Amino acid sequence: MLLSLRIENFALIDRLDREWSLGLNVLTGETGAGKSIILDAIDVVLGGKVNGRLLRAGSQRGLVEATFALTPMAMEWLGMQEIELLDEASVVCCREITATQSGLRSRCRVNGVLVNRQAISQLRDRLVEITAQGQTVQLLLPARQRELLDAFGGEELLQQREQVAIAYESFKVAMQALENRRNSEQERLQRLDWFKYQLQELEGANLDDPEELAQLEGERDRLSHVVELQQLSYKAYQVLYQNDREVPASADLLGEAESLLGDMANYDPQLDGILEMVRDAMTQVVEAGKQMYSYGESLESDPQRLEEVEERIRTLKQICRKYGPELADAIAHVEKLQRELAELNGDSQSLENLENHYQNCQAILIKESQKLTEYREIAAKQLEKKLIEELKPLAMDKVQFECRLAPTSESATGRDRVTYYFSANPGEDLQPLRETASGGEMSRFLLALKACFCDVEPANDNLPTKTLIFDEIDAGVSGKVAQAIAHKLHQLSQSHQVLCVTHQPLIAAMADAHFRVEKQIVDEPPERNNGKKRGKTAIETALLDLPEIRTVVRVTPLANHQTRRQELAQLAGGHSAQDAIAFAESLLAQAAARRAGK
Repeated sequence: MLLSLRIENFALIDRLDREWSLGLNVLTGETGAGKSIILDAIDVVLGGKVNGRLLRAGSQRGLVEATFALTPMAMEWLGMQEIELLDEASVVCCREITATQSGLRSRCRVNGVLVNRQAISQLRDRLVEITAQGQTVQLLLPARQRELLDAFGGEELLQQREQVAIAYESFKVAMQALENRRNSEQERLQRLDWFKYQLQELEGANLDDPEELAQLEGERDRLSHVVELQQLSYKAYQVLYQNDREVPASADLLGEAESLLGDMANYDPQLDGILEMVRDAMTQVVEAGKQMYSYGESLESDPQRLEEVEERIRTLKQICRKYGPELADAIAHVEKLQRELAELNGDSQSLENLENHYQNCQAILIKESQKLTEYREIAAKQLEKKLIEELKPLAMDKVQFECRLAPTSESATGRDRVTYYFSANPGEDLQPLRETASGGEMSRFLLALKACFCDVEPANDNLPTKTLIFDEIDAGVSGKVAQAIAHKLHQLSQSHQVLCVTHQPLIAAMADAHFRVEKQIVDEPPERNNGKKRGKTAIETALLDLPEIRTVVRVTPLANHQTRRQELAQLAGGHSAQDAIAFAESLLAQAAARRAGK
């Protein structure tokens, strides 16, 4: 329920601060008086689009602030957005519009907290609902007709539609995974062949020792230099142990040194340590000489082994170039290939699993969609009956209406195309609503449709859950039809707050709160350029002091019987005619009797 509305510098409104009542609130006035500006302001404060015409000419800043009664649905939204309550009775929505060099900038706040338009649009759906002839285009769309049917079907149908949405999302994911898997099958097989070839080459090389290449290179060097090693080992043996030439061997020289030191040690025991060192050295030299002799004797040429070693070295170096750079890297690559091959081979089974999963998801989606269709068929019959009941009192007692379902492709909203069929005249075949309803018929259709939904919307402690706004819903109708619309609006106002813009005195008479909207010409004080008039002529200075003439919109509550009667007489055809005054008086009396239940 809208409690109050504050507007500053919005379109033709310079300032407005108005409270609103329970029941039926009616806005009347001449055509073009600015009644729809009030509704535009409510739309804007709840996230509607902003354009340049909405900011009052000459103003840099505009503001719309609406205070609504706090309902459970609004409370739930505040909790989801983590916005604190200002009090336990209301929620305050504010939209500030500012002119900048690059255009307009606007900010939305709820209880003082900045929110984006997408978020506040969710709150909008919980606070107000606007019905106008401009909705006709949307109402003619099958998607909108389906949304309305689902809403009428109630919580059980909406929960089932949520199940369909979940099933459809799972179906899409499964389908995408399967398509990706099928599209990558050729690539998978190519990779599988390439990995198998690499693994076959590496396993054929019998790689197990990362030091094998270094060891083979050492063996190759030894085998290719056997003769040189034999000659050098014999020379080393001679130098160390036995030399046939005139030059004595190292062992002979150490023997002489040992003999000399032995003689010296007989006289000086201090030389015993040196003597021991020489004896150890001689022992080691003799042992080294013998081992060199054995080494030289063991060397022999082996051309076949040398060829085998060189061939193995070539193989290992080629492996290193392709999979290395080191032999250890190639050995690690073997393990990596084995893992990737296992994964690729596992994908073969995965394809079958994906196909099975896809079929299961498809079956679940079909089952849930069929269940949703059954719910919709039941809701469609109920909507048909209810809507005809609501239309008959609106001078459409011969109306025909059907809500037809036709199969379509699977989607998140099911597989039903919903189309409203309508005929207002006896003997005429049912036609799609978009092809047959006139403007006046569409007005009544919208009102009846809204009445259907209000009957299924729960109230909260006798307070309206939403504010229903009707913008000239009575356009194109008069007389008996207007009276029927007035009665229907009065019925709606018993459970909802209703705001209605109308030109019909029959409807305005039923108002619980009546507001007159009118344009006024006012004189605004001029801007004095901070009091600076330097360089101005006397005439220019005088012109600066003249007030500026502006047009503004004023909203005046008609709080007493006399002012209401005068307004109704004006709507009926002139405030000076006695018959108009009498007609207005009778309308107010009839309306009072209706509200009293007489």
